[in-house]
Amino acid sequence: MTRSVFFQFVARVMLPVLLIFSLMLMLRGHNEAGGGFVGGLVASCGVMLMTLAYGPDEVRQRFKIDFLRLMFWGLLIAVFAGVLGLFAGGAFLEAEWWKPFIQGIGRLELGTPLLFDIGVYIIVLSVTSSIVMSMAEEGERND
Repeated sequence: MTRSVFFQFVARVMLPVLLIFSLMLMLRGHNEAGGGFVGGLVASCGVMLMTLAYGPDEVRQRFKIDFLRLMFWGLLIAVFAGVLGLFAGGAFLEAEWWKPFIQGIGRLELGTPLLFDIGVYIIVLSVTSSIVMSMAEEGERND
């Protein structure tokens, strides 16, 4: 199948924009609208755009990411965020907060909700990307 050079250019330009926007959505998720789920969906839109523009084989070659293995790591991070609440003497998924002071930046508020959002982000990105890649491969086999 021939692919449009213009569409490939647009996909290459939009991928970093979508990834940065998805990270912004993920990072502000526990305070405002957004979160790991929405951020992961936006990031997977970038993978989908690249898959449509280049095909699944070339995207796998460019990214060099095993989405199934990435899914496992996302689940591990999300469960770890939940277990930290148990270790602190609370309930599973109870929020724990650390407020380190970093010279030149100021006081940061880091907590298990952010860690959980990172895990969900990775899971959603890997699940939706692997589904898109599988569908694209099946579509190419049928052509």
